[in-house]
Amino acid sequence: MNDKTHIGASEKAFTRGAADDLFQRTLIQSGAAATWDWNLEDGLIMGDAAFAALCGLSREAAAAGVGSSIFYDLVHPDDRMRVRLAIGGILRGADVFSKEYRIIPSGRPVMWVHARGYCQRDDEGRPRRFGGVIVDITDQKRAEERLRIAEAAGGVGTFEHIEGYATVSVSAQFCALLGLRSADALPVHTLQAAIHPEDASLVDFVPPLGERTTGEVEFRIVRRDDGRVRWLKRRGEHVEDPGEGCRFSGTIYDITDAKRTEERLRRLNDDLEQEISRRTETRNRIWQHSAEILLIAGLDGKIGAVNPAWSTVLGWSEVQTVGRSIKDFVHADDVHVLQEGLASLSRGETIAGVEVRLCTAEGAQRWIDWTAVPSAGMAHAVGRDVSARKKQAEALHLAEEQLRQSQKMEALGQLTGGIAHDFNNMLTVVISGLNIVRRRIAAGRTDEVEPMIDGAVDAAHRAAALVHRLLAFSRRQPLNPEPVSPIALIGTMADILSNTVGENIALSMPQAKTTWPVLCDSHQLENAILNLTINARDAMPDGGTLAIECRNIVIDDKRAAADALTPGEHVCISVSDTGTGMTEDVLAKAFDPFFTTKPAGKGTGLGLSMIYGFARQSGGTAKIETRPGAGTVINIILPRHRGQIDTKPAHSPLAPAAIPHGRTVLVVEDESDLRRLVLDTLADLGIEPLAADDGLSGLEILRSDQSIDLLVTDIGLPRMDGRQMAEAARRIRPDLKVLFMTGYAEELVANEALSDSRTGLITKPFTVDAFCQSVCGLLQTA
Repeated sequence: MNDKTHIGASEKAFTRGAADDLFQRTLIQSGAAATWDWNLEDGLIMGDAAFAALCGLSREAAAAGVGSSIFYDLVHPDDRMRVRLAIGGILRGADVFSKEYRIIPSGRPVMWVHARGYCQRDDEGRPRRFGGVIVDITDQKRAEERLRIAEAAGGVGTFEHIEGYATVSVSAQFCALLGLRSADALPVHTLQAAIHPEDASLVDFVPPLGERTTGEVEFRIVRRDDGRVRWLKRRGEHVEDPGEGCRFSGTIYDITDAKRTEERLRRLNDDLEQEISRRTETRNRIWQHSAEILLIAGLDGKIGAVNPAWSTVLGWSEVQTVGRSIKDFVHADDVHVLQEGLASLSRGETIAGVEVRLCTAEGAQRWIDWTAVPSAGMAHAVGRDVSARKKQAEALHLAEEQLRQSQKMEALGQLTGGIAHDFNNMLTVVISGLNIVRRRIAAGRTDEVEPMIDGAVDAAHRAAALVHRLLAFSRRQPLNPEPVSPIALIGTMADILSNTVGENIALSMPQAKTTWPVLCDSHQLENAILNLTINARDAMPDGGTLAIECRNIVIDDKRAAADALTPGEHVCISVSDTGTGMTEDVLAKAFDPFFTTKPAGKGTGLGLSMIYGFARQSGGTAKIETRPGAGTVINIILPRHRGQIDTKPAHSPLAPAAIPHGRTVLVVEDESDLRRLVLDTLADLGIEPLAADDGLSGLEILRSDQSIDLLVTDIGLPRMDGRQMAEAARRIRPDLKVLFMTGYAEELVANEALSDSRTGLITKPFTVDAFCQSVCGLLQTA
């Protein structure tokens, strides 16, 4: 054979091989059934072209026949024994061979096939030939595997029942859901036994009218493996196949968790409805029966709803109220407070403790304390009637003022003896000095009267100062905190304190030159120091030493917490004595109101309690250090004030000036000697004086056509007091200038009397120079 002939043969062989391969692939992809015929006498297995293509053999080899070993080598090792046993069963007398198994064709991946065949026997029953068909089911198996995985992952089992059959085709996941061993088919009665007797059956045995219908039911099962009750849901479909009857196919899946969640939600909804109903009922009861006013209004104050308490407290019916503005019911003086509250609500802020007066239907007023919150453009408010509390607070305030005044009067009573002694000494100097002056003038010894006159004037000034201190101490007025220098204030009290302690007690006053200022009512501080001085004096009936000290201290966090103070700088005012001291029982009650160790009628028991209350109201405290027989130290501790103390005099003195002649001054004074003195002084100034001895008489002159440049009047007058007379006169003479004379403390009347530059005030006793200065100052004002 030459090369050309060899090449031609090779090309023909290659062409035939390529055609065989293409033919095999086409047969495999078409899914055509392959046939085989196994001659059991010679052991050869012959097959058609599809068999050859499926098993990876050539058509010639398949047609000539291959040994059984080649066939078994094609079977997957895991399936080989199962296939051998099935074939052995056929050879031993079984009727039908039907198996699914895997094969491994040469050069191709593993394939699934379904083989079904029959055995032919001779007359004696010996097997002669074994033939059948084999089909590629790889795609089907892969689809089933994907379905199985999907069923397992999704917990979905599948089933199918054909009408008239006693079994149901099921999937492995179907069996798992019912707690059964895996099987391809289950008896209908087995499935029905697993379903709860009160629930629907798994299969609809009677198909409804129609070619294709679907349905779904929920039912309970009792699992066969563990006895647990589970909820399943079935979705199924009736399909009518011509020639095969009606079949029912469907799926089942576990809905136990969903049912439990549904039951929990149902119970939760039931509980929620009950709770809402209960709360609504409770809210309605609160709304209907609350003693406090409940109100809903717009942020502009327009009332939307009120509860019955509104009518109970104010007398306005719901019809008279709803739709009106809350401002319509508020006292005119409190409308600005309400408007501030509504503005806060409009900004989204909650308000509390807003007290306003509401007018009742009868025309009275009730104090209502409001708390309100804004929500969804509305104000929801609660109003509490605090009218009784307000009255109680006013009564308590009045009682406190009365107690303070009582305390002052008690202190004044304690002062009476010493003051009377000193006052008599001063009067003796004045009276005796004037007697001596008269005698020496009568004897012509006028050059020796000057010292006597100076002594009498000095004694009179000291007496006047003492009286002014007593008047200021005994006045009534509310607490008025102001910057105070404690050490300076104690210095001004030296005379009163000396008179209080008596001659058998040594009094030691503060040695420091200055201390930090404090913020308190200076008169209350005076009152406290005087009362402590009186208590210290009474604790030393046989004499001793009484020391008053004033010093700066710094209180640390630990001490501040113990004494309920603010840490930092404070001033400590101490009053100590060397008297009897206190026992522990007495010390424990020392600050209690009305507690006293003095005999009946000698004390009210209010002194120390009022001092403690004053100190606490001023941001400080009061502390007692004592031991029986070793004396007592009482400390008033007040916080340092960082502001400045106003040291300017209340009224700057005016320099004397000449008064033009022709001025007229009306003097109204009921004390004749003082009236004569004032008239003479005015005459010496070149002023024409007019006189009246009471308010009504003075007013008659003021109503006349008489020209009057200045009214000089006492405040305390019979028939009509000086202020009333001045007010009535100014209705007739608007530009009238007035100089008030008073024997009371200046602070008591100054705020009202000195209302403008046309008014002046001079306190008794006064000097002629001071009087002239006041008159000239007023007459010179425009």
